[in-house]
Amino acid sequence: MRTQFHWFAFSFLAFASPIQGEDKPPPAKPSPEHVEFFEKKIRPVLVKHCYSCHSAEAKKVKGELRLDTREAVLKGGSSGPLLVPGDPAKSLLIQAVRHADPSLKMPPDVKLKSEEIADLEAWVKMGAPDPRDGASGAKKIDFAKAKEFWSFRPVARPEVLKAGAANPIDNFIRAKLDAKGLKPAPPADKRALIRRATFDLTGLPPTPEEIEAFLKDNSPEAFAKVVDRLLASPAYGERWGRHWLDLVRYADTAGDNSDYPIPQIFRYRNWVIEAFNRDLPYDEFVRQQLAGDLLPSQNEADRQAKLIATGYLANTKRFGSYEDERYPWYLTYEDQIDNLGRTFLGLTINCARCHDHKFDPISQHDYYALYGFFSSTRYPRPGIELDKVQRDFVPLVEPEDVEIIELTRQANTTRLQKDVEIQERLKSIAEKQLETAKRLGEKEMIAEATKELEQAVAKLKVVKKERDEFAKQPLPFETAYAVAEGKTEGKKKVGNACVQIKGDPERLGPEVPRRFPSILGGQTLPAATMGSGRLELANWIVDAKNPLTARVMVNRVWQYHFGKGIVRTASNFGILGQPPTHPELLDYLAARFVEDKWSMKSMHRLIMLSRTYQQSSRDDEAGTKIDVANEYLWRFDKHRLDAESIRDSLLAAAGNLDRSPGGAHPFPAMSTWNFTQHHPFKAVYETNKRSVYVMAQRFQRHPFFALFDGADTNASTDRRLTSTTPLQALYLMNDPFVHAQAKKFAERVCGEGKDDAARINRAYVLLFGRTPTADEVTTATDYLAKVSDKLRAGGTPMEQLPAKAWESLARALFLSNEFVYLD
Repeated sequence: MRTQFHWFAFSFLAFASPIQGEDKPPPAKPSPEHVEFFEKKIRPVLVKHCYSCHSAEAKKVKGELRLDTREAVLKGGSSGPLLVPGDPAKSLLIQAVRHADPSLKMPPDVKLKSEEIADLEAWVKMGAPDPRDGASGAKKIDFAKAKEFWSFRPVARPEVLKAGAANPIDNFIRAKLDAKGLKPAPPADKRALIRRATFDLTGLPPTPEEIEAFLKDNSPEAFAKVVDRLLASPAYGERWGRHWLDLVRYADTAGDNSDYPIPQIFRYRNWVIEAFNRDLPYDEFVRQQLAGDLLPSQNEADRQAKLIATGYLANTKRFGSYEDERYPWYLTYEDQIDNLGRTFLGLTINCARCHDHKFDPISQHDYYALYGFFSSTRYPRPGIELDKVQRDFVPLVEPEDVEIIELTRQANTTRLQKDVEIQERLKSIAEKQLETAKRLGEKEMIAEATKELEQAVAKLKVVKKERDEFAKQPLPFETAYAVAEGKTEGKKKVGNACVQIKGDPERLGPEVPRRFPSILGGQTLPAATMGSGRLELANWIVDAKNPLTARVMVNRVWQYHFGKGIVRTASNFGILGQPPTHPELLDYLAARFVEDKWSMKSMHRLIMLSRTYQQSSRDDEAGTKIDVANEYLWRFDKHRLDAESIRDSLLAAAGNLDRSPGGAHPFPAMSTWNFTQHHPFKAVYETNKRSVYVMAQRFQRHPFFALFDGADTNASTDRRLTSTTPLQALYLMNDPFVHAQAKKFAERVCGEGKDDAARINRAYVLLFGRTPTADEVTTATDYLAKVSDKLRAGGTPMEQLPAKAWESLARALFLSNEFVYLD
């Protein structure tokens, strides 16, 4: 039967095959992923801890060892070769940084952090990829020459090529196919097309009724009507909101050592979903996330929504355990700049933290010019090991009401603290009385003083508990995990940042005025700016003259529809990224995006109504010989559903999917929080709602999404990888969640069909959007009979045989390729 090639069979083949990502020496030219790892994890460590003694800038190179060029690292020093690529245990570098041998320590005075050592070990294990050339000196950035690079040129709408198609996309694609001698695949059949479109726009399978209506509609606008219906569905925002949450590494916990829960962050998740559903123009979508608190509002609801939008900034990862000046806010700002660069601009700006970017025209001053916008912003603190109280969350009530409430709370807090201080002094007095009594040796005095001390200690515990419990009480109004303008007094001020020499926050260089990167215009803040400047930054990012923002976003939309972008490296439009396969098409789409007022839904319509999108995935021997990777889109690429779509499809098939929007998660009461780095928060909350509403934790990934290649909540995920492992097949065969859905699915089809033939037909329509072939009906009927015989032999009661057999068949159908792959 057509579904006989089961996914689980292919999965088990992987068990005997080389594991994906198996460690091996890298090619002569490091991959973009290797270069990114080196620039983000390795070079900063070398610069900070090693260059002072082992580089051209050292007064005297120690041990005849330099670490500032690739060639020098490979050569080693007077002690011999430094590295054995692929083998950390045999590498002198790793032995030295581990400090296991007292005579071999590097750096000699202080041991590297455990995560830095782990990064070096991982680097050596992957073959020590190193993009540096032989030159170690600083190079001045030639911005005039840099602007000639394709991604930094202004977007200019190209003339639509004349290739006979009504949709301009098809003309650009067809021109490239003709030039390469390729022929496009025929159109996809209607069943495949509606399934493709429905999963693309909603992440859910089409219902049998929707399929039937499309098959019966023979009008030229039939597919356009399907697209419009899907774009109007609330499920659209849930699907495309999930894509955005991947990019901004959304999580419901903080990511610090204790990984404190953030009960309020769901509001930002829901804001993203709602913004996609109402087709909020992309430029405004960006503007509100960066500076919603600084934008004018139409009413109180609009004001609150814009505050919640800045959850994008608040969502940045937290670090450390202290709540005072020792808290490492600089790490949060670094994470923010890294995500902003990748998500909005397609640039690896973080590579300029310690030095000028080695490949792209981004200077270290550019980096700290951006740093000042975020160091001038007040970020909320969700609670950490040594300060378990939420601080600086943004109230969702009128500011005047907040002031009254906060003054009352401050008064109560002050009173309770004074009670503690008074009782501590009475602790102190009782101790002195006891010491005096012991010195005099009077037993009655000792007994009386001991009693008074015990009473004082007990009273102190009571008043401390009262103070601490009051501090943990939730505020008497709702709050958002959002940002606000920084303080204008105290140590943390609004203003420019200083260069951190070699990325060290303790070694400050010159102050850098806040501005946009020079390569993108270098716009500076007006001299009279009093606040953080985030609104100006947002406006520069979405300025139509910025050559990156529109290009980056339309490329992402294209990637989510076709499985790969016109630029394959969707978050890296720099030198180390891949150039566009269709540069004229990319610029056409970027220009149209702006002309259409940054409408996401208009871009979907343009792409999906093209013949390129609607062609089949049929292979062709001649096409494969010319373009085996389908770089030029002569056919549609088959691809597996992502983790959320697989889970939601299982629930939908069983009739168990709760389509209502998700709300807050059932976190434990805030008053009970006592999480530490040794006992961090960990939880998995199961729900029958859509997967986008499942609680996402930074430290611990939900088992289903970890297994089926869900997004990494610690880093921006611009493309889901697809692995095939035996564990995935075992999960679909054995997990209680799958068994529960199989049971409900079996009940559903048995209730909707009068006999096994009708039930098999219904099962195929629900799962695959088509009726079974005669052979498939025969095979499924035989399967039910054989399973029933086996169950009967195993002692299953007769009345339970039909249901149990159907549950088994349901699990087998869930495992088929056709259920989890899109044509």
